[in-house]
Amino acid sequence: MNEQNTPNINFEENMSKDKAKDVVTKLRDAIRYHNYRYYVLNDPVISDADYDRLFEQLKKIESDFPELKDPSSPTQRVAGEPLDEFE
Repeated sequence: MNEQNTPNINFEENMSKDKAKDVVTKLRDAIRYHNYRYYVLNDPVISDADYDRLFEQLKKIESDFPELKDPSSPTQRVAGEPLDEFE
C-alpha cells in the first residue's frame, strides 16, 4: 500500500479465485482504514472518487466470487462510528 494506505491493485476482469481472494483482503483492509479516517477522525486522505473506486472494485469481485462474501465486509455493513460531537 502507498502512503495513503491504498492498495495499488491492477484490477483484472478475469482474475483467478486465488488472486481475487488476495485482492478482496487488500481492498477490505484499505476501505476499513479509509472509513476510520473519514468517519472517526474526520480526516480523509483520499478523494471520494478514489474511495468509491475501491468500494466498487470490492463489490464487483464479491459479485463475481460470491463465495468470498463475508458478513464483516465493508460492502455488507454501514461504515463508521459516530463522532463524539454527536449525541
